[in-house]
Amino acid sequence: MSIRYIDEIESLAGKKLFMRVDFNVPLDDNQNITEDTRIRAVLPTLNYALDQKAKIVLASHLGRPKGERKEKYSMAPAAKRLSRLLGKEVKLASDCIGDDVRAMIDAMQPGDVVMLENVRFYAGEEKNDVDFAKALANGCEVYVNDAFAVSHRAHASVEAITDFFPVVAAGFLMKNEMNYFEKAMKNPIRPLVSILGGAKVSGKIEVLENLCDKVDKIIIGGGMAFTFLKGMGYNVGKSLVEDNLIETAMKTYEKARAKGVKFYLPVDCVVADQFNPAAETKVCPIQEIPEGWMALDIGPATVALFTEALQNAKTIVWNGPMGVFEMDAFSRGTFAMVSAVANSYALTIVGGGDTDVAVHRAGEYAKISYISTGGGAFLELLEGKKLPGIKVLEDKGHK
Repeated sequence: MSIRYIDEIESLAGKKLFMRVDFNVPLDDNQNITEDTRIRAVLPTLNYALDQKAKIVLASHLGRPKGERKEKYSMAPAAKRLSRLLGKEVKLASDCIGDDVRAMIDAMQPGDVVMLENVRFYAGEEKNDVDFAKALANGCEVYVNDAFAVSHRAHASVEAITDFFPVVAAGFLMKNEMNYFEKAMKNPIRPLVSILGGAKVSGKIEVLENLCDKVDKIIIGGGMAFTFLKGMGYNVGKSLVEDNLIETAMKTYEKARAKGVKFYLPVDCVVADQFNPAAETKVCPIQEIPEGWMALDIGPATVALFTEALQNAKTIVWNGPMGVFEMDAFSRGTFAMVSAVANSYALTIVGGGDTDVAVHRAGEYAKISYISTGGGAFLELLEGKKLPGIKVLEDKGHK
């Protein structure tokens, strides 16, 4: 079933539109937003709705207040930043449900924008509570989900709330996310190469299982590579290894090999005598990791190998850094891979979280075809799962 998008709704003029967005942006100690990509990502949907003379009610979460009202998780900084980006006032409601909020929504004029307070101030949000969802929907007529990054969560403002709207649709950010994912996974131009990094195999073993059936090459970097390398008999010193997953990792490796998928692992690494920016470091082949040392980045020979593997790629999907790139001594592998991906002749899709940060730090984000706003949601799509927030849009979008 296909999703209905906001531009397929007959008329939004004068309608009260409840829009779930993801403004869970990073803040510094003074509550200043340090990076606003997620807010900018929904501007096309917001501007379209404003052009249509809709009344827009925005709902989001910020941080993990765990069902309690905590001022440091207020949506105030997001409302302030959005006001600046839209060039118009975005009023912040004092709550996300209740009589005062309903009165504020009822008083809205076409073109007005109201930001509700953090939906996670109520435990009912993460419990997907129907009564809380009904209270959120109170007074609104059209539901639009433009929060891909939380669509893998069956939360009240994502799933249960859709029962209280006659019209349910998705925004343009969601459309972009789904379109690029389909280009990469449903009907890719081949060779299709997947790059997976990050610390642990545990979060990505199901992704790997699914990718074995779809991709032509798999490149593994980051801490997760050492679970595979230990399984192959290498002495990896004190490098991060999930011993309980060695057997599973090796089965996945064998599955990939059996299906003719080319599987790339590091051949050298940057090792340190301790997990510390000031640690003593050196580059060594995988076979020569000193006892008691740990690998914290891929080495130059691995960068050359991985870059060569990308040369003929037509589609690249990447999730997870190649090392502890937050520390300067262990950032070169990740940044070199950013350059290799950015300068390839492929459709390049980067999935959320740390990889997104690395691409921005390397200054190459303009050369990436698409950077997903969702980390967990992106991974679950790669696992082949149906996301709750997308499933309800498919089920109810064209009723």
